[in-house]
Amino acid sequence: MSEEARLREEICLLAKSMFDRGLTGGSTGNISARTPDGGLLVSPTGTSFGRLDPSRLSRFDADGRQIGGDKPTKEMPLHTAFYDTRSTAGAVVHLHSCHSVAWSLMPEVDEDNFLPPLTPYAIMKLGKVKLLPFFMPGDPAMGDAVRGLAGKRSAVMLANHGPVVAGKDVEAACNAIEELEDTARLAILMRGHQARRLSDDQVRALVTKFDVEWDT
Repeated sequence: MSEEARLREEICLLAKSMFDRGLTGGSTGNISARTPDGGLLVSPTGTSFGRLDPSRLSRFDADGRQIGGDKPTKEMPLHTAFYDTRSTAGAVVHLHSCHSVAWSLMPEVDEDNFLPPLTPYAIMKLGKVKLLPFFMPGDPAMGDAVRGLAGKRSAVMLANHGPVVAGKDVEAACNAIEELEDTARLAILMRGHQARRLSDDQVRALVTKFDVEWDT
């Protein structure tokens, strides 16, 4: 099996795993990954994460021209914005995960640091997550908003919509976006309680020890 064929299978396998566990439903969510030749594989528009076909993934060459597969997701501007601004991005995942969307609706959320410091893992895997305003689905302005961050964030939360995460590869991106959802769920569970968050000193120690990108 070629490296690209393995990548196609991995994309579909991980997408189905997220679908089966309720992290995104129906035909929501989209996923992409860099191919060995510098192109992209992208989930097609209107498809379910539970039923992606490896042979029908949208295929782009290194110059951004579609050369195979079905029509890509309408959220392509989000994906290309991350690839164009983050040289380390090897994959991008966007979900409509319930708890992260719910947390984006809360009035106390910090727009510059979306997730509260409840556990070390979101800090280690995501750094600071930027909460972006609401955009109409498919609006190219979402990509413009990501570009405006100049590559300083690996993850954003689209208000009333869902998270978008870039990682070094498909597995890393999926693991990180699941950590984002888990932390948002914890935030919802702890809302109204006097939860003991990580201190600023503990956060700084994590950032230093694990060499976390921490945009200040």
